[in-house]
Amino acid sequence: MTKESFEIANGIQIRSSEPILIAGPCSVESEDIVMLVANKVSQICNNTGFKYIFKSSFDKANRTSLESFRSLGYETALNILNLVRSDLKIPVLTDIHESHQAAFVSNYVDILQIPAMLCRQTDLILAAAETGLPVNIKRSTSLSPEDMQYAVLKAKSTGNNRIFLTERGTTFGYGDLIVDFRSLVTMKRYSPVVYDVTHSVQRPGGMSGASGGDRHMASHLARAAAAVGVDGFFLETHPDPDSALSDGSVMFKLDELESLLVDLRKIWGLVHG
Repeated sequence: MTKESFEIANGIQIRSSEPILIAGPCSVESEDIVMLVANKVSQICNNTGFKYIFKSSFDKANRTSLESFRSLGYETALNILNLVRSDLKIPVLTDIHESHQAAFVSNYVDILQIPAMLCRQTDLILAAAETGLPVNIKRSTSLSPEDMQYAVLKAKSTGNNRIFLTERGTTFGYGDLIVDFRSLVTMKRYSPVVYDVTHSVQRPGGMSGASGGDRHMASHLARAAAAVGVDGFFLETHPDPDSALSDGSVMFKLDELESLLVDLRKIWGLVHG
């Protein structure tokens, strides 16, 4: 398996002596929510031994329904993300959906993410990698773990070697996902691997025009991923998930996060020595 480590941002190394946590609200709902979550999760990570990267989507271009919340507007949302970097000194990740977004979004964040449904889009991957920022490529729910090596090779063809993969489950029927933990081991042959705790319990389109899911299963699967030996964890969290504007059914409650991270850090430490 590949053993390379590299700096993601602000001195944070992937495959180092501490796991990374990529976490935040699903979308940029407001400045207040973003800053509240970023501050709180940063404190929790300091308490539990995680290196923290803030995540939130500036534009939810992949909503099931046209009526669902999408964005506060590109400029507004990106400026809020930039506040996390400038005021809180926390590195930021967001996803892009079109090639032309890569260059200008890279001015506001530290890491670009390729959504799972777009992980075969060659031009999008190349545009993201050509910015020179680290790129997180999420595995499609319909693509084999073995085929993710080609997404990595596309990105690395630009000369950018700061590429990592995220696992978020496999389509099971039409409205559910299932996690095959063998995929985590397989993908570690090609790059560092992060486990997506909350999207893995999603039920796409399961709420009549919106995605559903069961957040209560997330902590159990996260512990299993820690035992397999992932390099980090991705999750979405919110102070009141039931009132969130996107993915509320699977987002982790902010006040329950620290106890989960304590468990994950213990398991991760056993696996990684």
